[in-house]
Amino acid sequence: MKFRRKSTEPVDGTSVEDGLPDDESTAPEVEVSGPWDVDDAPGGLDGDVERIDLGALLLTNVEGLEIRLQVDEETEQVQSVMLAGAEGAVELRAFAAPRNGDLWDEIRPKIAADYAQRGGTASEREGRYGPELLCQLTVRTEDGKTANQPSRVVGINGPRWLLRATFLGRAAVEPDYVGPWDEAVTTAVVRRGAGAMPVGAELPLTLPSADQLVRQEP
Repeated sequence: MKFRRKSTEPVDGTSVEDGLPDDESTAPEVEVSGPWDVDDAPGGLDGDVERIDLGALLLTNVEGLEIRLQVDEETEQVQSVMLAGAEGAVELRAFAAPRNGDLWDEIRPKIAADYAQRGGTASEREGRYGPELLCQLTVRTEDGKTANQPSRVVGINGPRWLLRATFLGRAAVEPDYVGPWDEAVTTAVVRRGAGAMPVGAELPLTLPSADQLVRQEP
């Protein structure tokens, strides 16, 4: 499932292409101001900012990106959300976190260990969002060959939630380059909800309203 986007040339951002442009002069300047808690969203939820409501996540339109949802056909449960463009992509997931504490510090070693168990690597660096992981994993392509898939995993702590962003494509291989996927992260709004949830539980995503949804032909 896809959504209308300003970009007219969306491509699959889950793979890395050689020969990415070296000119960074066109990279958008994005301030690290978000992601936002729903109570602090700029303009509020009924203001002039147009957002796509996915339940736990509310996302803005970002030039050059398209929102892609993976949905279980039987339950219609949204399993993941990715914002993909010509040069890169970012997958967003939100989790319940304790009121006090740093959930990202707790789970970061577990993510690194998981990559190691799958034969990959994960090295830590300090990035624009704080500590992050640069990961490498060998995957099998559609034609049966193997390829190296780099990714960059970032965690951002909020009030009783954690937003985890996994960057792919140029966003992973050039971690200091600021692209539209960064705008997607910094303008995202997280709706934690008031109910009690186990620490680390994934916040549920939902399908948007019918007027926001565009079903694509196979």
